[in-house]
Amino acid sequence: MKKPSASPANQNALHERAPGSGAMIPPEATGNAGETHQQIAHDGDHASGTDHLTDNFGHRIADNQNSLKAGERGPTLIEDFILREKIFHFDHERIPERIVHARGSAAHGVFEVTKAIPGLTKADLFQKKGNTCPVFTRFSTVAGGAGSVDTPRDVRGFAVKFYTEAGNWDLVGNNIPVFFIQDAIKFPDLVHAVKMEADRGFPQAASAHDTFWDFIGLMPESMHMIMWAMSDRTIPRTLRNIEGFGVHTFRLVNAKGEGVFVKFHWKPVLGLESTTWDEAVKLAGADPDFHRRDLFEAIDSGNFPAWDLGVQVFDEEFAAAQPYDVLDATKLIPEELVPVDIVGRMTLNRNVDNFFAETEQVAFMPTNIVPGIDFSNDPLLQGRLFSYLDTQKSRLGTTNFHQIPINAPKCPFHNFQRDGMMQTLVPTGRANYEPNSLADAGETGGPRECPETGFSSFTENAERNDPTEKVRVRAELFGDHYSQARMFFLSLTENEQAHLASALVFELSKVVIEPVRTRVLSRLRNIDENLAQRVADGLAMDLPAKAKAKREPVDLGTSDALSIQKQALKTLQGRTVGILYDEGSDKAAIDQLKAAIEADGGRVKLVAPKVGPIKVKGGTLKADGQLAGTPSVMFDAVAALLMPDRAAMLAKDAGAVQWFADAYAHCKTIAACGGTREHLLPKANVEIDAGVPKFEDFMKVGAVRHWDREPKVRDLA
Repeated sequence: MKKPSASPANQNALHERAPGSGAMIPPEATGNAGETHQQIAHDGDHASGTDHLTDNFGHRIADNQNSLKAGERGPTLIEDFILREKIFHFDHERIPERIVHARGSAAHGVFEVTKAIPGLTKADLFQKKGNTCPVFTRFSTVAGGAGSVDTPRDVRGFAVKFYTEAGNWDLVGNNIPVFFIQDAIKFPDLVHAVKMEADRGFPQAASAHDTFWDFIGLMPESMHMIMWAMSDRTIPRTLRNIEGFGVHTFRLVNAKGEGVFVKFHWKPVLGLESTTWDEAVKLAGADPDFHRRDLFEAIDSGNFPAWDLGVQVFDEEFAAAQPYDVLDATKLIPEELVPVDIVGRMTLNRNVDNFFAETEQVAFMPTNIVPGIDFSNDPLLQGRLFSYLDTQKSRLGTTNFHQIPINAPKCPFHNFQRDGMMQTLVPTGRANYEPNSLADAGETGGPRECPETGFSSFTENAERNDPTEKVRVRAELFGDHYSQARMFFLSLTENEQAHLASALVFELSKVVIEPVRTRVLSRLRNIDENLAQRVADGLAMDLPAKAKAKREPVDLGTSDALSIQKQALKTLQGRTVGILYDEGSDKAAIDQLKAAIEADGGRVKLVAPKVGPIKVKGGTLKADGQLAGTPSVMFDAVAALLMPDRAAMLAKDAGAVQWFADAYAHCKTIAACGGTREHLLPKANVEIDAGVPKFEDFMKVGAVRHWDREPKVRDLA
């Protein structure tokens, strides 16, 4: 059948003025910070509007890379109608599901201040050690829809709503401390590029496709984030094992009006853990809800996950001395330079009562801050301050979304805003404005402003900026796109570097347009020559010329805090161990190991070929999961106690053999009895090493990964 020349959807009154074809190949230029600008040539055809970028009302756009700011390092101006229209339209593209972060899991908890910091902030919460407030925390993937799986390679959202006595404070961040872009005006482009491709509707919840990598190759500012995105950070073991970051630079303001810069960090008490890529893929098939189920079950069983809140505090003098700009969301501040000071602990201790009413309807907004916490001029943050309120109104259908119980503050709130769709409050009297003098007539006059305790913005503007200019430009220091990407890569273990390189090979191998792969390789050479060569070899491509850097990378050293494996805790706490048994297994030995694991803070799930009660030595045992439906990818370590005849029988079962083969390939501890070692492990090609102890010696090894095994089980880039 002949393909129609145009979509029937275009056959309407706007047909003659529909968007141009964009078939021309635009010349490229770089901006003040090295950002890519694709522009109509100076001597091009300006009479024709076919290829000119415009807003929705036909106004041609001169700069689609930078929002309008009061000075090159200043705050974003609300008069920027191009930014407002672009973000406004983006906010309303999906209903009713979130455009990004649609797939989420959440829980209630409590935050306790463990260190008062009144010298840094006047925020009520941090005035006294021991102060507490309720919290609601939502974790999410970014790219996939609400019905996607939990375990794709993706950034994880990490949003916390503090219900403080001074109002709600929303710390809306990710599990990665940096971001893909420097200016909010590029956020719709980033998300459009990473989402499923517009003409075919796939891939879902995946970045391994042409449009994403085409965008990345043209955005050198994204290269630092790409190192994180291709690392093991984006395939976490559980939500309980991720860090959280506020991403942006904020301000703390004390009672004297003195301000300092701050970056917020969440440190998991259980430590950092990741999966291998093979595990993540198999988990998606075995249990699409693996992370959601794990969080729910941990809280339900009383193993409450917890995170310590830390702050990195620094002043303008420190900021000015750095070879990068602290207002640049693609940069972090190494913990070796500014240590993270722990000031509180969040414990999630209650699951939601209703998923839709709470997890789906919760509305986080970075504009929700309390006196003592304030914004910086980070241009990505400035755009988010506009976008979130608009998004929530669109998604939840009413400006009164703050009245939904999960969003309502737990302190009094009183103002003159009235009516609107789905209004549930019933204000009395006629005072819906101020100033008013109704109280003089004996009526209720309503609330009034309070200069003493109300929110006041930080007044100083000592951020190396001339606010008298209105410019679309980035500060020149934003142009260093590679130094921190190099620092991140060099800070990883050799094993983690191999994982990252292999992830790049996998993702780029899905890219059909060869010049896109070439462009990304040229960028990688600015990060690390060896990395670029490994990826090129994995793609069977020649290494292209190095991309010209706007600012040549500088050596920032390394930071152990950037490595998951260097920070991994050697503990059973919070880990899950699968114990395989069958008829005739020794119940006393299984109970003894189970008790030892649980005493050390771990969880045990019993696995057997059948889930009903099975006769074993010393009684009967009922499994928590059936072997075929409970693969070893669901556990942090495994153990097997089988009678020799049952081990020999299971050696004929491909699923049982795969159970051990996967555990071995994923570098997990495998504690095995004699029958398992004789019959099953050889069939699974398991070699006895330090991570394959005897069943009774499991506690000597525990639920740790044995990464030195990995070269035996897979080829990495």
